[in-house]
Amino acid sequence: MMKRQFDLQLSTAIKQRQQDHPNPLARFGSKAFSQTDEDGITLEILRRLDLQNGTFAEFGVGDGFENNTLALLAAGWRGLWVGGQTLAYDPSGSPVLDFQQAWITAENVATLLQNGLRNLKTEAADLISVDLDGNDLHICRALLESGVTPSLFIVEYNAKFPPPLRFCIRYDADHQWQRDDYHGASLQSLADLFAEFGYRCICCNAATGANAFFVPEAQLHLFPEVPTDLRQIYSAPQYMLFHSYGHKTGLRTLEVLLQTRFPQA
Repeated sequence: MMKRQFDLQLSTAIKQRQQDHPNPLARFGSKAFSQTDEDGITLEILRRLDLQNGTFAEFGVGDGFENNTLALLAAGWRGLWVGGQTLAYDPSGSPVLDFQQAWITAENVATLLQNGLRNLKTEAADLISVDLDGNDLHICRALLESGVTPSLFIVEYNAKFPPPLRFCIRYDADHQWQRDDYHGASLQSLADLFAEFGYRCICCNAATGANAFFVPEAQLHLFPEVPTDLRQIYSAPQYMLFHSYGHKTGLRTLEVLLQTRFPQA
């Protein structure tokens, strides 16, 4: 009973953060497989962009049970995962997912992307997600400078620094997060970078303030309710607000999403 009450209080707190947020787009937040409420925002943005059955590329996917693109597999997408961590299962038989286990750097990220797209027999990614707890801005710059132009970028930001504060860690290809505030880049610094390449930040997830969403400026007319002031798009950090959510993801569920069967142990 106490856990049920606690979960209800958390759910109420999350909904309140979404409703109180000055950016109406943040109210679409909901969780399926994302860390917090990113999935709902992603799906609403893609709906407005009229993107269906596209191709994604996600850099930093954890053990494969929780990330920003699992939900897209359920929506009929296919894509590329890249990460240094070993997945908790073997997706090698999947016709909709290419996984490359690799340490991601600014020097190799463009090659990793091109290799994955080649394996998927497609030329471009419609959505790119970057969540590396470190060199995120440097990785994004390398991707942008390589000429990629996805319709949606999802990037983790360091929410300790609200706009207009600028912060970015020094590039270190071997960086590993020490679970302190030395990671990533502030929302303002990311917005500055993406503006150089014709992108605008249109949302941050309200529940916990972890991920920012960027679209090409040419598509801003599809999001008329989004404030022009970055301070009204920013979400403050509340990383531990999601304590639990529904039932845990099962391997048989992932088999359905990946259209494969995992090898038996």
